[in-house]
Amino acid sequence: VQLQASGGGLVQPGGSLRLSCAASGFTSDFYSIGWVRQAPGKEREGVSCISNSDLSTYYVDFAKGRFTISVDNAKNTVYLQMNSLKPEDTAVYYCAAVPGSTCPAHARLYRYRGQGTLVTVSS
Repeated sequence: VQLQASGGGLVQPGGSLRLSCAASGFTSDFYSIGWVRQAPGKEREGVSCISNSDLSTYYVDFAKGRFTISVDNAKNTVYLQMNSLKPEDTAVYYCAAVPGSTCPAHARLYRYRGQGTLVTVSS
């Protein structure tokens, strides 16, 4: 399984970014893809997840109302639209995946993780 994240960058507080995750190599029909992030000196934490079987989504509390996850199955790409960004959102964002239709309850439960993309929110 290959996961390639892109779209990070420097943005001012209150701004927006859209991250993309190009996925390939899955051998199962159903899988869940999510975004996790890791800030300097902090543990990796989940952000959001989507299941390709029924397009159900999951968001952690800090992402609700600000971030939106979506999938384009034709392009095998998952997106994370991030609005109203805050300095505390600064982190390396990774896309991660796990076979099956259920999003993992914790970031460490993803089976696959790609290289990350750095998001910096600063004025």
